[in-house]
Amino acid sequence: MTARVYNFSAGPAMLPESVLHQVQQDMLALPGVGSSILEISHRSAAFLEILERTRSDLKQLLAVPDNYHILFLQGGSRLQFSMVPMNLLRGRKSGAHYVVTGSWGEKAALEARREGTVHLAWDGKRTNYKRTPTSEEIQVLPDTSYVHFTSNETIQGIQFATTPQAGELPLICDASSDFLSRPLPVSDYGLIYACAQKNVGPAGLTVVVIREDLLERCSEDLPSYLNYRSHAEHQSLYNTPPTFAIYVTGLIVRWLLDEMGGLTQVDRHNREKAQLLYEVLDQCQGFYQGHAQRESRSSMNVTFNLPSDQLQEQFLSMALQRKLCDLKGHRSVGGIRASVYNAMPREGVAALRDLMLEFYDHHST
Repeated sequence: MTARVYNFSAGPAMLPESVLHQVQQDMLALPGVGSSILEISHRSAAFLEILERTRSDLKQLLAVPDNYHILFLQGGSRLQFSMVPMNLLRGRKSGAHYVVTGSWGEKAALEARREGTVHLAWDGKRTNYKRTPTSEEIQVLPDTSYVHFTSNETIQGIQFATTPQAGELPLICDASSDFLSRPLPVSDYGLIYACAQKNVGPAGLTVVVIREDLLERCSEDLPSYLNYRSHAEHQSLYNTPPTFAIYVTGLIVRWLLDEMGGLTQVDRHNREKAQLLYEVLDQCQGFYQGHAQRESRSSMNVTFNLPSDQLQEQFLSMALQRKLCDLKGHRSVGGIRASVYNAMPREGVAALRDLMLEFYDHHST
């Protein structure tokens, strides 16, 4: 059997090994069903049980209040960049606020402009997306439709440490890259969306948590598939859902509850992993150049540069030899990016830290 590597990709990312073993067992035939999870109907009793259990466990893990709906959709966050303004901004003159802290927030704001006026509550482009704003820096006008922000920017490696304040306006969050990595005060939000392939499961599933009153605001002139209300009314069965991805996500949510001990413990574990790498950046300043300012550092994506492209290629080559994979930064910014999502074991991060220290010792003089 091929040995597993440490996958530092920004997504699709590593899945928990115990979950992969369970998937392997159920791939040929689900217990008591006789068909593969890949084969069963989305209307079957077996899948309806999986769907309801996943929803119930997710509600327990996040402490989701009763006045919120959990939707299992498709299309990734890219589709949510459009669905949010289609449902909540279309036809409204007041516009919406976008807090832009990186590449993904910029793309979300660009899509929203197709549906209405976008006010930039804060734009981090002038600081090269090195930090998140303070509460005082976020400028919000009253009587607008909502405030949108990206909780963690994977490309730049910056993350909000706390939930920004939106006053009385609905707060909309793209939580794609840190969803289920730490506790989340759901009642502070109007809508949360996250693609699954970072912390939650395989690619193909998008989770949306939406407050009941926002469903009532959804635009009436949308194709039914693009209306959140359609999916809420049909319990995420308006069309054939991504059955396999939901099944795996259900296993991961249960893993977070049972094996990891809940989101407070998960958050502590993730911070400890990321800190192993940030300590090297601080120790080796001038050689490893971190992108994010200290107070905005991400616990999910650690980004940095080496002194030259030649050294970077040598570093990546050595990493591959040690089975430390997918460390190359996003094509738009380059550098190194180590994504240390929930399923990345501490041993993998420690191995990367050791490589960084060894590489520094050999090349810093």
